[in-house]
Amino acid sequence: MAKSRGGGGPGSPGSARGLAGTRESLAEAGGDELSSLGSDSEVNGGGGGPEERRVDKFGFIVGSRSAEGPLEEVPLEVLRQRESKWLDMLNNWDKWMAKKHKKIRLRCQKGIPPSLRGRAWQYLSGSKVKLEQNVGKFDELDLLPGEPKWLDVIERDLHRQFPFHEMFVSRGGHGQQDLFRVLKAYTLYRPEEGYCQAQAPIAAVLLMHMPAEQAFWCLVQICEKYLPGYYSEKLEAIQLDGQILFSLLHKVSPVAYKHLSKQKIDPILYMTEWFMCAFSRTLPWSSVLRVWDMFFCEGVKIIFRVGLVLLKHTLGSSDKLKSCQGQYETMERLRALSPKIMQETFLVQEVIELPVTERQIEREHLIQLKKWRETHGELQCKSPPRLHGAKAISEAEPPTRKALEPVPSIIVPPGPAPVPKARKSKEKNREKSSGSPANGPGAEGNGAPGAAPELLHPQ
Repeated sequence: MAKSRGGGGPGSPGSARGLAGTRESLAEAGGDELSSLGSDSEVNGGGGGPEERRVDKFGFIVGSRSAEGPLEEVPLEVLRQRESKWLDMLNNWDKWMAKKHKKIRLRCQKGIPPSLRGRAWQYLSGSKVKLEQNVGKFDELDLLPGEPKWLDVIERDLHRQFPFHEMFVSRGGHGQQDLFRVLKAYTLYRPEEGYCQAQAPIAAVLLMHMPAEQAFWCLVQICEKYLPGYYSEKLEAIQLDGQILFSLLHKVSPVAYKHLSKQKIDPILYMTEWFMCAFSRTLPWSSVLRVWDMFFCEGVKIIFRVGLVLLKHTLGSSDKLKSCQGQYETMERLRALSPKIMQETFLVQEVIELPVTERQIEREHLIQLKKWRETHGELQCKSPPRLHGAKAISEAEPPTRKALEPVPSIIVPPGPAPVPKARKSKEKNREKSSGSPANGPGAEGNGAPGAAPELLHPQ
């Protein structure tokens, strides 16, 4: 199964020891946050009719807990300048990616203009190239019936994805329909992997920014390039990354590391939803979008950095630890993070400045993989290697450039082909020297030059 509604919450003592390492057990470890969201009254937007609803700039219903408070607005003139720069990049993407990748990274860190965010994500992730290489594939999958065991689970999960967003507020609305299509198509595209409930919020975020077909290929790139193995049956990759996160925390915040070690809190208990949903169900929406901008450009190291920043500023000092002496209090603190540390400007700056590199992550990955093999044996899921961001994906999957096939604008009806001018002049010279016409009676059947055009262009 891809989801579970049962389970003691993440704060239950000893739940790390009983973790079986499957989708069901991890859903239980994540508690209700990962498996359900909101009652029917919440799903219907708090009871107000469509005429009463007002939405914020992101499409969330004003007054719901998902709506944003006051935001730091980018001045209109600055926004227009950024849009102009991004349009130039997108229209010359291969050149920028090959020669000016650092500039792309800096612009992603500043934030992609909202009007171009969906298009930019497709270019950064390589999903645009993937779609061009698989024209018609999504439509083909969309027409297939799908596996009943996955369809049932997907249908039950639809109304839980951002029920306060205007796209998904209506049961059976276009947003939920497209979400169903994208998730069903993925189970057909990767039948050995099927469906994992953490894919639903990922797909929903994508659908807020692009049509279903583009969202599908973007989801494919996230699952196969950015977070390979995260949504497989045993979820081994997410457990490995939990250990990597914990080891990196030792360097970033020894105080937080020591406290979590003392309380024997397994990383899987607090980082599963963070990583598998790419913080889409944890952070304020403005922060989610900024994190995703950087994630698509720089890869999974951004997810690690966000997790480390949250842990450091939640548990990284003796003052902060005074109110969470036990395991339960610590887990409650991690489930109810301070709004201050999740605020867009603060969080993004902390993430940019945190010195955690992909080389450190890969080195730690090898260490944790060796430990895993010693305790669990070989990984059952053979995932492809992780690619760290847009540059690595672009180099691994360069766009295919098909030779241009000219399409004639003037179509000549069939008939005798015209004789080249050079050939005409030669024939006239021969006529003068022989004193007989090129196509006269004497020329037929004797190999005279006049027969050549007929042989070259048979009718």
